Amino acid sequence: MSRNQIGLNIPKGGVLLVPVAIILLIFIAKSTETIGPGEAGVLFERFGQGINTEKTYGEGFHLVAPWNEMIVQKVRQQSISDKMNVLSVNGLEVRVDGTVWFKPDYENLGNLIKNKGRNYISDILDPAINAAARSVVGRYTPEQLYSSKRDVIEQEILVEAQEELKDQYIIVERVLVEDVQLPTTIRDAIERKLKQEQEALEYQFRIEKAEKEAQRQRIEAKGKADANTILSASLTDKILRDKGIEATNKLAESQNSKVVIIGSGKSGMPIILGNQ
Repeated sequence: MSRNQIGLNIPKGGVLLVPVAIILLIFIAKSTETIGPGEAGVLFERFGQGINTEKTYGEGFHLVAPWNEMIVQKVRQQSISDKMNVLSVNGLEVRVDGTVWFKPDYENLGNLIKNKGRNYISDILDPAINAAARSVVGRYTPEQLYSSKRDVIEQEILVEAQEELKDQYIIVERVLVEDVQLPTTIRDAIERKLKQEQEALEYQFRIEKAEKEAQRQRIEAKGKADANTILSASLTDKILRDKGIEATNKLAESQNSKVVIIGSGKSGMPIILGNQ
């Protein structure tokens, strides 16, 4: 039975529309690229100049010719951690555990991919950080690395890494030294020394405290002695007799029973007997 007999009247050209539609869908699918949050892209033009260094594509939906390729990279802040064996200023091996925060230069993402490649982290960033760490750590003794120089070392590594990478289209934002591991014997010796220094400081503090207390007591005793000297010099016999008479008058006015013998005491002062 023919198609006309069963009522299917399909134009002869209509058969060609199906593969054309499929090809068109494939073309559209190949011609789109979605760049996610915190990412950016550069265009690789196969029949042109290769990596297009003039434009960086931001987040969102983009149309791309199917013969070209959109190379997408993270451009937000990222971090890498590493463990490095380096030498101190006196030649002792030290292991430094650190983390580096970085990001690619957004405006020069095309130059970064074109000149340094997609694996720029392992090819460029890691060697630069290692070189900076070795250079900085090599200036310090194990004791300085172990105790008080951690923040200074971080800043110096950061500055040297930024100098190494200033023309490499990579921005290093921060360096964190998380741990410094010394040979066991060296670490124990440093800890003993630090403990002894702390004990010496504590002992010196106690001595200074005792000396200050003794000085305070000497000053207080001298003040009392001076006061007694001044008081003794001012108490004449006349003043003492006047004070005695005044006290006698007050006692005489008191309602408590008493016996007062006038003129019988030493120097003529009254003798006052209490309640009978």
